[in-house]
Amino acid sequence: MTETRLFDLNIEKILEAWESAHAVRELIANAIDEQQLTGTRDIEVFKDDAGAWIIGDYGRGLRYEHFTQNENEEKLRNAGKVIGKFGVGLKDAMATLHRNGVEVEIESAHGVISLAQVAKHGFADVVTLHAAVQTPSDPSMLGTLVRLRRLDDDQMAKAKGFFLRFSEEEMLEETRVGQILRRKPGQSARIYVAGLLVAEEEAFAFSYNITALTEPMRKALNRERTNVGRTAYTERVKQMLLNASGGEIAVELADQLVALQSGAGSDEVRWKEVAVHAVRILSGRGDYLFVSAEQLIHNASAIDHARADGLRIITIPDIIQYEVSGMTDLSGAPIRDLGHYQAEWNDSFQFDFVAEADLSVAERNVFSRAPEIAALWGGMPERVKAVRVSNRMRVDFTTGSDALGLWDGSTSSIVIRRDQLGSMSDFAGTLLHEIVHARTGFDDVTREFESALTDVIGEAAAAAVLGNAANTDASDGNRPRSFLDGLLGRK
Repeated sequence: MTETRLFDLNIEKILEAWESAHAVRELIANAIDEQQLTGTRDIEVFKDDAGAWIIGDYGRGLRYEHFTQNENEEKLRNAGKVIGKFGVGLKDAMATLHRNGVEVEIESAHGVISLAQVAKHGFADVVTLHAAVQTPSDPSMLGTLVRLRRLDDDQMAKAKGFFLRFSEEEMLEETRVGQILRRKPGQSARIYVAGLLVAEEEAFAFSYNITALTEPMRKALNRERTNVGRTAYTERVKQMLLNASGGEIAVELADQLVALQSGAGSDEVRWKEVAVHAVRILSGRGDYLFVSAEQLIHNASAIDHARADGLRIITIPDIIQYEVSGMTDLSGAPIRDLGHYQAEWNDSFQFDFVAEADLSVAERNVFSRAPEIAALWGGMPERVKAVRVSNRMRVDFTTGSDALGLWDGSTSSIVIRRDQLGSMSDFAGTLLHEIVHARTGFDDVTREFESALTDVIGEAAAAAVLGNAANTDASDGNRPRSFLDGLLGRK
């Protein structure tokens, strides 16, 4: 005769919001945990010939003691490998299935367990759910077999959908803290923890399976596992993306960066660290120029030059452009921003110098006045070894046109574009401009350069005024004549 013992689960009514699928999820999770802890073969989920759904593992076998609500020390030690840690999940699952009319039978080498509603011992008016434990039918049986009768197929399908192993997800890259998965078309991105679905994200570019849990995540993984908030897994998602180097992931993140400028773009690239990393990955995988939206507007000529050179333009948010300026990609090469591209272009440029003997008579006459022009501001700086003329100049990336002149520190020379010799005033203005650069070392459009340029104008004007006070042109009334009159070609 088979002996039946009753184990009080102390449950009257619980989790009315749960469907049978949520309960089956817990039973499958327990089976997977046992597989992970024991290193045994994969669990099985199938329908038998009698129409019952079977969940089977090949572990150590479930005991009635597992229904006691208590922290499982073994699962706590293996938090990254397993899903559950409290007996409450199993008890809740049994109660939910019983409430929904699903017959449950659990068989292992330690006994056969079913469910019964029985009055509590000594309290006939209080009826609770009990586990009815019978002696094992096969004491040599491996693992645990859960048999579910009258369970709808759609509930089983929904339960299996909570698990990565049954969801046919495509892994794009594996990192030390988890896996990055391809987001299925037409579906929300999914967040798994140790293979169990815990959240869905409409604005993520990828799905993720987190295998290294953080403390906030462990606390968030309560019995209602699909209500885990984003703050619990954000850091792990960031870490996965920051550890990723796959080309497809980089390209997708780059596309999302571009979309961000129009108000779209996935939430991942709204995290500054991820956006910067995406730029570093992409930079090493092709010829790209990373610019901000403002640069795209105000440096149109430079952008056009870059496109003509075969570069692909990637527009990134201003704050990201600021962060990556001066950084290197994952291979150690500089990230190409507008400043770096201009330096590349300038380094590859070759002047078309014109010898003084090849200038026209008029051009030579203007060019020969260079010492007099320099004298307006203390003479030619010692560091300037030569003033040269070129038919073409490097492009000024601010205006998009050839520069009028250039102080070339590498050759200690000032280079003037040839057409500036067509006018004494053009030549004088350009030469003095470059002398200021040579003497001060200041860049254009800086407060220091503007101040130095003002000094030049002031000193030149003072020299002209003082010269005019001592010189008059009798043939033209009392119009003053100055050194500048001669310099500008006036008679």
